[in-house]
Amino acid sequence: MRDKSSKSRSGRPGTSDRPRVRDERDTPRGKTKSGRAKAENAKGPTQRMLRIGEMIRHKLAELLVRGEIHDDVLAEHVVTVPEVRMSPDLKLATAYVMPLGGKDIEPVLKALERNKKFIRSEVAQTLDLRYAPDIRFRFDETFDEVNRIDKLLHSDRVRADVEKE
Repeated sequence: MRDKSSKSRSGRPGTSDRPRVRDERDTPRGKTKSGRAKAENAKGPTQRMLRIGEMIRHKLAELLVRGEIHDDVLAEHVVTVPEVRMSPDLKLATAYVMPLGGKDIEPVLKALERNKKFIRSEVAQTLDLRYAPDIRFRFDETFDEVNRIDKLLHSDRVRADVEKE
């Protein structure tokens, strides 16, 4: 009787009966094991993510401009929505908001969180999606970052480096 541990059904020594595990080297370039293209988010958001994010941004801005969100804090502030980013499965939307002047951000974010249910229902009526995305509100820090970079570019150290060239 043969020792089954040393030979497989194929009769070759050193091979086992277990199926061979495939790894990334076994797949064609740019494809996953299922044959679909690799994750689109490695390159950036898809066109659909951008389009739906923009539609949500427009609806949020419309709700804020028309005063349809009945909240005293939001009524006192002018709030801009520069960007809405979608998750790849389109179930989560992150809305970046900025009150005019960049002041009183905490009360504005709390007011938006209090009215999240109403905002989500209004967005769901506008969009024709399978799932209404959950909306998170975040402070938009891009204006602060632009100011920081602008100050750096106009600083004396950077100006001295530029003049050397």
